[in-house]
Amino acid sequence: MKMVVKIVELLAPARDMAALNAAIKNGADSIYVGVEGYNMRANAANFAVDDLKKAVKRCHDSDVKLYVCTNTIMDDSQIEDLKNLMPTFYSCGVDAVIASDLGALSIAVENDLDVHMSVQSNVSNLESLKVLERLGVKRAVLSRELSLSQIKNIAGNTNLEVEVFVHGAMCVAVSGRCFLSSYLYDKSANCGECLQPCRKEWKLVSEDGEDFELAKLDVVDEVFEGNIVDSRNILDSNKDKTHILSPKDICMVENIPELIEAGINAFKIEGRARPADYVATVTGVYREAIDTYMSGLWELNKRERTERWFKELRKVFNRGFDTGFYFKTPNETSEYNQSTHIKKDVGSVVNYYSKVFAAEIRLWEDLECGDEIIIQGPTTGSLIQKIESMQIDGKNIQKGFKGQNVAILVKDKVRPNDSVYKRDKR
Repeated sequence: MKMVVKIVELLAPARDMAALNAAIKNGADSIYVGVEGYNMRANAANFAVDDLKKAVKRCHDSDVKLYVCTNTIMDDSQIEDLKNLMPTFYSCGVDAVIASDLGALSIAVENDLDVHMSVQSNVSNLESLKVLERLGVKRAVLSRELSLSQIKNIAGNTNLEVEVFVHGAMCVAVSGRCFLSSYLYDKSANCGECLQPCRKEWKLVSEDGEDFELAKLDVVDEVFEGNIVDSRNILDSNKDKTHILSPKDICMVENIPELIEAGINAFKIEGRARPADYVATVTGVYREAIDTYMSGLWELNKRERTERWFKELRKVFNRGFDTGFYFKTPNETSEYNQSTHIKKDVGSVVNYYSKVFAAEIRLWEDLECGDEIIIQGPTTGSLIQKIESMQIDGKNIQKGFKGQNVAILVKDKVRPNDSVYKRDKR
């Protein structure tokens, strides 16, 4: 099947079929998934090899590419297993594998599979790209520690495709190569088992037992001879800085023009451990941002549009937003989930009536008109909408109560046993 060429590719994560369908329905050009035992999200849901062919078909039927992650550190036994898996990836129609190990790279090339070099490889210079090109690599996911000017220089001087992360979690370690989880819990981050101890609250204690209070550092812009400089020596004594190992999430949605003009080939959304509604929301926002720029309408109502984008992004899991290393060194740390909304399990789809575009929902919590709901399932993906009308036995009602079956109008087809969530402000 011939793929439609896009000027920039939007690459979304998927932990399961629900997330995969959510990505497709919200405008992803490509999707990356993990298979059990060979990716950096071993603690999240992953695709079984037997399900991979179904996932590839679903993607290709929608003119979307599918990439498989094989980017953990591997010993000889895992490399031998991978020799048996790579032909399966090829026969399933996988569009590329994401690898960090040179052995995995070699096996993929031998099986005529395109290879994307993972961010775990810490690719940060043109000489490395020249070596990777000779080894048969098609694309490199550049190190998160590079600035936009460095990325632009690399993109303009290599034959390889260049991919960067534009949204999602940042790691305190260089390109995610961390040993803290392994040291504390014997769970290796480099083998996909990270338990994220960096996200805990920490305190600093000297060898003689003295505790140090770490106050939050504020960044103050100062103008000096026409130049803006960061001043980081202002202390806010009202709030202790305890999440000292937990960076904020990267969010580049308002910088889409600069990224496209830098010559980057693919924008990657982090989040293979995230549920379908996260994938739907983030993918949809970045799809709109890219399309807005490509249509020449970026400056039209720019402020209102970007505020709306951030409002949507804050509704799903986040640790606050920053621009990472693109324009500066990240200087802010993050607390736990800072999403403005939470989702509550309120019911399940019993039936869908295609002639009237209505879903029958069994409620185990109250629901009323005006509520924002998420209907989520393996084929449905994630449908997010407000309830505009509700009925019982053909009669309009304002509110449905626990234990009732209600009918609501839905914007797209849903399926029996799909989960229904209510999204509320915190």
